[in-house]
Amino acid sequence: MDRLTWLDRLAQLPHPFTTAMAREVGLGYKALHKLTLAGVIRRPIERVYVDASLPDSIELRCRMLRLVVPTDCFVCDRTASWLHAGARALGPNEHLAVPPISCFRPSDAGRLRNDLTASGEREILPRDLMEIHGLVATTPLRTALDLGRLQRTRDLKLHGMDTMLSLGAFTHQEMLTEIPRFNRRRGVVLLRVLAPLADGGSESFGETALRGRWHDAGLPRPETQIPITLNGVEIYRLDMGLEGLLFAAEYEGEAWHGEDRALYDEERRDWLEQQRRWSIEVFRKASVFGHHQDAHIRLAAGFRAARASLGQRTFVI
Repeated sequence: MDRLTWLDRLAQLPHPFTTAMAREVGLGYKALHKLTLAGVIRRPIERVYVDASLPDSIELRCRMLRLVVPTDCFVCDRTASWLHAGARALGPNEHLAVPPISCFRPSDAGRLRNDLTASGEREILPRDLMEIHGLVATTPLRTALDLGRLQRTRDLKLHGMDTMLSLGAFTHQEMLTEIPRFNRRRGVVLLRVLAPLADGGSESFGETALRGRWHDAGLPRPETQIPITLNGVEIYRLDMGLEGLLFAAEYEGEAWHGEDRALYDEERRDWLEQQRRWSIEVFRKASVFGHHQDAHIRLAAGFRAARASLGQRTFVI
């Protein structure tokens, strides 16, 4: 079967569609795999495909999930985070794989047992759930609390809470107020530590992780997305820093920074350092993640140097 025939058969399908629906029109795994590699379709969740040209939206995500989530279940955890926030919710390299769908039944309703979902039973209150385009999911607030308790690593926990906070559906204080209800539940001890550090101003997993290293360095809580203005117009934003000290840190992820962007960012930082007297530390993946990370050491040293030199740096309008 040649590629044109695959495209003809693909045209017979609604979008999104499941692998079972694809088989009904003669598209097997090999065809779906090649069409995905060619960028014709994409597979955001397990066993569900969609036309790659369709713009992402919460309505489209709901349509995809409704194809595979049982009607008596609600989506939660990483799946709810993706539903509410899209790709912004993904962790490192998650765009390269398709994680299991997190969906649960309320307590005492019985556990789902299949190879498609990461499932079980969960105690839930009516106010923890919401319906979106016919799909039931945990609210952004409940999703934040679950991610802050149940994710594998500290970075993923904090990233989940940052992402949900960034939606503006609840306040930081509202999240902190909910924590006591999880006393003696799994993950609540670390949740109590991390939730106060959450910040909706973080725009990526790398920024969240770098802010965690900032905390490890024992520095004062940073401001996020610090605006830089020129003639009353905002021209830049710094990832995080202390404006009163003119000290900032930025995470430069390889996935989003080509040569042109890297040069632009370098010129921007040079201007800020020379004209505005900012002291800026720039971090790449190796400094923030892995066995040889040194971000907390560099941040502490940069903070001390910025504090010592502040009186000698003159702010220039």
